[in-house]
Amino acid sequence: MQKNEHYISNLIFRLKEKGAVVWLESQMDDHPASSKSYLAALPEAAIKAYGGEIHIQKEEKSVIHSNPWTALQEFREEHDDWLFGYLGYDLKNFVEDLSSDNPKLNKAPDMYFIVPGLLLEFNKDGSFNILKGELPDERESPEAGKDFTIELSNRMEESAYLNLVKKAQNDILEGEYYEVNLSHPVEFIFKGDSFALYRSMKNIGPVPFGGYLTLDDLSVCCASPERFLARKGKKVWSQPIKGTIPREPGKNADQNIEKLRSSEKERAENLMIVDLVRNDLSRISVKNSVKVSGLFEIQSFETVHQMVSTVECEVKDEADSIEVIKACFPMGSMTGAPKIAAMRAIEEYENYQRGIYSGALGYIKPDDDFDFNVIIRTAIIEENKLVYPVGGAITSDSDPKAEWEETLIKTRAITNILAKDE
Repeated sequence: MQKNEHYISNLIFRLKEKGAVVWLESQMDDHPASSKSYLAALPEAAIKAYGGEIHIQKEEKSVIHSNPWTALQEFREEHDDWLFGYLGYDLKNFVEDLSSDNPKLNKAPDMYFIVPGLLLEFNKDGSFNILKGELPDERESPEAGKDFTIELSNRMEESAYLNLVKKAQNDILEGEYYEVNLSHPVEFIFKGDSFALYRSMKNIGPVPFGGYLTLDDLSVCCASPERFLARKGKKVWSQPIKGTIPREPGKNADQNIEKLRSSEKERAENLMIVDLVRNDLSRISVKNSVKVSGLFEIQSFETVHQMVSTVECEVKDEADSIEVIKACFPMGSMTGAPKIAAMRAIEEYENYQRGIYSGALGYIKPDDDFDFNVIIRTAIIEENKLVYPVGGAITSDSDPKAEWEETLIKTRAITNILAKDE
């Protein structure tokens, strides 16, 4: 079967009236990411976690004081099927001896996965196969693709972010850690159709790991350029992004590529995270199988060029995929190094719980293969509140002003929409 974007928008709008929907989309034809996109809906079963409070929807039961990773593993064993959903950043508290005491900006679960009753697999040309379930009747929804409005409501002051950077640099000089990722949330008032926003973000700048998820009053519009972790058979690989430079408009679009490629600072930042990911993978790999198969590669997107490396390993046939994911979670590019010290600093210096941001969105197949992105460049909408966190890696030689400017560049997936509407 072959359908266009209007058909997909109409279908998603009708499906989300019946429950959670997950749309994972590879948006760039020339990117080496998976060429498949998936639409999962009409949940047969679901699991969500609020810290140690686990809700399993099929049985309509709750389990208190359980480890969400263990609960997810048991849920997976019970449902030998596809799983689609996300892992929130604060699941780190069940990986290491950490906590999250800052205020939450929304009521999103720390983890959410569905077993889809309907699953479609799309190819780049728009053709698709029905892997599970039956399509609903083809009727036009007059509400599909309706308009939306966004208005900036709250953002950290530049001076406050500069102070955080300087405090982190002092920690680095004191030997607390080598690198830390510091973020701040940008908040907007949002009205209208969240999927229309997702499409606008895609039009502003296509990405290889786009994603859209709806759950109750929550919508997630993800324009991620970064893969967290993937598995195919025995092979597991991660592709950390660390190193960003603006992409100029028009004919000057590529003029900054060599500047990024040759930057000692950006290469040093990237290498720190590569080493961290190598260490994470070594926990679950076959001995001596961890290798860096791509180092300091430059990938270009609509508003930025970024430095990407690929780290891979081999795991045993019987290696449990959820244990593999847990061993590497969260993505090192979103923490810093060493990982635990950086995560403790993040909790001290940031004034909010990251929640979904910095987590991972993706799927696990029945054969245990999986693919998850890093949840960045992402609008998280609850009722009329939209939160869009942005951040960057801080090292001893970071220029605080430049780091602030980098966070503004990363908001362009939203602010360019605002500018377009003015």
